Amino acid sequence: MNVGVKHYGNTLRVSVGGELDMKVADQFRRELDGLLTKYPETNLLLDFTRVGFIDSSALGVILGRYKLLSKAGRIMVISGVQPQVERILELSGIMKIIGVYPRETDALSQLS
Repeated sequence: MNVGVKHYGNTLRVSVGGELDMKVADQFRRELDGLLTKYPETNLLLDFTRVGFIDSSALGVILGRYKLLSKAGRIMVISGVQPQVERILELSGIMKIIGVYPRETDALSQLS
């Protein structure tokens, strides 16, 4: 897993690459928590363009961060999911509560 970060005003864009599975879920959680602590007033855009696989442990990390952000009145969206990842997000029900957009520009328009 690799992570890239860009900060745009009130939005934190976290680009993730690789496989999000139980091997990296704890690292993924720590990195997101550190960023959300560093930027406490920002919304979160997870860019999954380079994510090829996701499992239930990573889904738990995503849902946990969503709950934290929601409690603070902040928004979280996901962009650029590959078809196999989109299917997992759909089956898990995440797409019913977190906005998932094909392109980053679509996701950013929801955060402004």
